[in-house]
Amino acid sequence: MTPRLRAAATAVAVAVVVDRALRAVVADDPRWTRTNYRRRAVLLTGGPAVAGGAIAGAAVAGGGAGPLLAGGTAALLGLYDDLYGDSHARGLRGHLVALRGGRLTTGMVKLAGLVVGGFAAGRAERRRTFPALADAALVAGSANLGNLFDLRPGRALKVTAAVAALSATAGGRAGAVASSTAAAALATLPADLGEQVMIGDCGANTVGALCGWALAAALRPRGRAACLAVVVGLTLVSERVSFTTVIERTPWLRAWDEWGRT
Repeated sequence: MTPRLRAAATAVAVAVVVDRALRAVVADDPRWTRTNYRRRAVLLTGGPAVAGGAIAGAAVAGGGAGPLLAGGTAALLGLYDDLYGDSHARGLRGHLVALRGGRLTTGMVKLAGLVVGGFAAGRAERRRTFPALADAALVAGSANLGNLFDLRPGRALKVTAAVAALSATAGGRAGAVASSTAAAALATLPADLGEQVMIGDCGANTVGALCGWALAAALRPRGRAACLAVVVGLTLVSERVSFTTVIERTPWLRAWDEWGRT
């Protein structure tokens, strides 16, 4: 078995085991239960499952400290926001308004932490400050964007799997990390589509951050700048335009979005 296949197999195995174990432990804990868009109660166990699988796969892939720092930081901060966060502020604008009003939201704490984690990951990879700052923006922005797509069952995991699969063609450590991220996302997808679990901030932020790291590691400066422009552009657009509305009004996007959903 090649190192890349070993990493993907590890990601799948860890994601499945973590999800099943957590479901048995937290099934009756209200902190781990959320109501989805159809008012169905679902468990947040999908987040630690996909995050644990993707990070374990990255470790087996030999990605080094970078993806472990980026993914681990995103997973911990996302889980913190899932279990203890407030939901009063929505979107980047909402968190900034709250901050101007003297209230520090858990979402703003998470965003700052994602930037710090992304910088540490970039610094570990490049040993230079300016490129590490660019990597931090791409990692944090991708993590936040992953969360913006997590508004319907399976949507964020489908986007992640597609981006990670494209990144996996780069080869090397970045490709191996992307492969394990895609594998973890696909392993968690059936339960997410079936509305048994929800990946929450923990899962969406982690797979987004790892996709961001893989892109940063695989691309040249111009490619990284282009990806960052796309991430920032989509984030700004999301403040005024609903991704869900656009998807539902576009037939082929709606068909892709609803594929496999209960």
